[in-house]
Amino acid sequence: MAKTTKTASLNKKTDTKSETSIPSSLSKQYKIVFGALLVLFSIALLFAFVSFFIFGQQDQSAVREITDRQEMVENWLGKFGAYLADLLIYRGFGLSAFIFVRLFFLTGMYLILAISLKKLKNIWFWDLFVIIVLSVLFGFFATSAPELGGTIGYELNLFLQDYIGKTGTLLLLLFGLIIYIIFKIKLSPESIQSFFSNTKNEVKTNLAAGSNNNDKSGYNLEEFAVSDEEVDEIHLKANGSQFEINKEALKPTINNSSNINRDPIAKQLAMEVTPLATPGIVLNTADTFVIETAPEEDIIEENLASRLVADFGLFDPTLDLSNYKFPTIDLLKEYSTGGITINQEELEENKNRIVDTLRNYKIEIAQIKATVGPSVTLYEIVPEAGIRISKIKSLEDDIALSLSALGIRIIAPIPGKGTIGIEVPNKNPTMVSMKSVIGSAKFQEAEMELPIALGKTISNETFVVDLAKMPHLLMAGATGQGKSVGLNAVLTSLLYKKHPAEVKFVLVDPKKVELTLFNKIERHYLAKLPDMDDAIITDNAKVVNTLNSLCVEMDNRYSLLKDAMVRNIKEYNDKFKARKLNPENGHRFLPYIVLVVDEFADLIMTAGKEVEVPIARLAQLARAIGIHLIIATQRPSVNVITGLIKANFPARIAFRVTSKIDSRTILDTQGADQLIGRGDMLYTNGNDVVRVQCAFIDTPEVEKITEFIGSQKAYATAYLLPEFIGEESGINLDMDISERDTLFREAAEIIVNAQQGSASLLQRKLKLGYNRAGRLIDQLEAAGIVGPFEGSKARSVNILDMSSLDQFFNNEQNN
Repeated sequence: MAKTTKTASLNKKTDTKSETSIPSSLSKQYKIVFGALLVLFSIALLFAFVSFFIFGQQDQSAVREITDRQEMVENWLGKFGAYLADLLIYRGFGLSAFIFVRLFFLTGMYLILAISLKKLKNIWFWDLFVIIVLSVLFGFFATSAPELGGTIGYELNLFLQDYIGKTGTLLLLLFGLIIYIIFKIKLSPESIQSFFSNTKNEVKTNLAAGSNNNDKSGYNLEEFAVSDEEVDEIHLKANGSQFEINKEALKPTINNSSNINRDPIAKQLAMEVTPLATPGIVLNTADTFVIETAPEEDIIEENLASRLVADFGLFDPTLDLSNYKFPTIDLLKEYSTGGITINQEELEENKNRIVDTLRNYKIEIAQIKATVGPSVTLYEIVPEAGIRISKIKSLEDDIALSLSALGIRIIAPIPGKGTIGIEVPNKNPTMVSMKSVIGSAKFQEAEMELPIALGKTISNETFVVDLAKMPHLLMAGATGQGKSVGLNAVLTSLLYKKHPAEVKFVLVDPKKVELTLFNKIERHYLAKLPDMDDAIITDNAKVVNTLNSLCVEMDNRYSLLKDAMVRNIKEYNDKFKARKLNPENGHRFLPYIVLVVDEFADLIMTAGKEVEVPIARLAQLARAIGIHLIIATQRPSVNVITGLIKANFPARIAFRVTSKIDSRTILDTQGADQLIGRGDMLYTNGNDVVRVQCAFIDTPEVEKITEFIGSQKAYATAYLLPEFIGEESGINLDMDISERDTLFREAAEIIVNAQQGSASLLQRKLKLGYNRAGRLIDQLEAAGIVGPFEGSKARSVNILDMSSLDQFFNNEQNN
């Protein structure tokens, strides 16, 4: 694990202060040492007190001469023990002084175990209260044995008796005991009354059971009829509360359902519960009134769901792969030593150069401090009063020149702080490994639907975000700056956190080499169309069908949500797990679907408008039903990602780009042009911009993870998306030869010779207008000479040579 962030103060005053301050880690050691001392002291005190009651008379004279080394004592703790026992018992509180042993012992244990001391204060208050009350009580009753009540108890007793007498003193002591019982033991009249009433009911039940077994007279039959009515009432109450409790209590017993009590008598009693009466509907007939009651279908269905939960527990979608094991952290490689190396000389040198550069422009600094990150150090400066922020911001290039840095970034001001930030790249950056990010407590304990560990911030904290709340992610940056590694980090985070039943991936990889490693987990995590051989889509022609299939899946899911009367996928799955939705009505557990597109610009160039429409629909509507998009591209310009799509991607990641214009295109603000590359990125979700060093995960690590998952038991097939049946692409023209264009045969010869079916080719060769060329192409398609429309691609030609074409026309004439 990496060390926590150290805030280094770089002025002299702060340096002197930090040298003399005690590190915070030592305070815990002091607590342990002091706690151990108190525990040992309490044990010693116990020995001293016990031996006082054995040898107290013999050590009486030695206590007065404690400084005399020749004087011998019998106390097990020596002269010190004899003195303490005499002080706290004889001259103190008497027998109640033994409570001090408990107090010192508890105090020591609380310090050792680092437990909150708020409860300890309460213990000390009430124990001291009891010590005083018991001391006075012993002094009241045991006047002949002063060691029982001690001197304090004896003197307080005499003092009280002088003013309020023996009776008043006894009543006062009784009042003290009442206070302790009510406030500490919390005994109330209601609890006493309930105890006696429960005891009385138990006695009555036992007597009734005995009389039913021994006698069978008429009197007993009457009594039995009354008790039967009472039993029915009890079952009515227990039925509601029983299922209420079992919803929570049976959660851990899902895998041990054989141990659940399924007594048929208990089921029969549960089925006999009658629903509450509803207002009747009065129908006026000819001579009489008929009263009909409305059926209670909703209540019966709810009771059925409760009984199912009680019998079988909550539905567990992971039971199909109940033995599935998540990948271990040992599969990941540790690339760094686990800590950040702080170069004090570099920090001091950069600080002096920043101060001198600003001073040259007559900008004085009141305070400056540095926060060291994995690849960048943040210098926070507080300018003197009267300095304009815009003046400092305009000196970005001058500061970069004085520091000889690759590129600096000025944040003026830092959100949430009254400082100005200057981010300076480290000369020796530290690589952030995926192992350190996945193994961090922040990721392991993340209470998120789809947690993603992106890397570490400037303050060296693990940066974890929830994809379900983004709800879509846009990643952009120049070639070779870490987009593909970022996608691998996203997918790896989900593989380490989510079961195969909970999330599915649709992977689009136009490069054909970046995401192919995930083929090994096809039957665990991937989703595809039924007729596809490979789950990872590398052919852009198949992307259109997949995107349209996702739109069909989205519409189907919204229909399920409508029938279930819920608003999002989380509520739907919770209701399905509680067995409130019937699978026979088409309901099913819905896993999250994550669509990942590695290079969106290439997709737009080849498929064009056919991709934009389904992507826009998914971006606008799919977040509520658990379909989330992650799109990576080099530059999300308007011709690549339209404004309609971009508006639904508030979460954006920008790797290094070459110009401020590109940075504004991605983030709507500048700063990405000043990044240093190699995974250095800016993340925004519509508000603040956070600088993160992306976690690095290499190809061998991904291969180990996919092999580990792929070697386990899997589903029979990948998650099948609904089959998409597109609109009829062919043109249904009349095949009557008489209605064909006069240039039909000539156009067919041109197409067959060129082996390229396009209207523009006919326009050039036959010198036609677009409309007539388009009609010729439609007629050629209807005749089967050319294939259907395929977006921006040329149509395929079904006839290979001129001889085949001549044979085609001859067959037409003969027919």
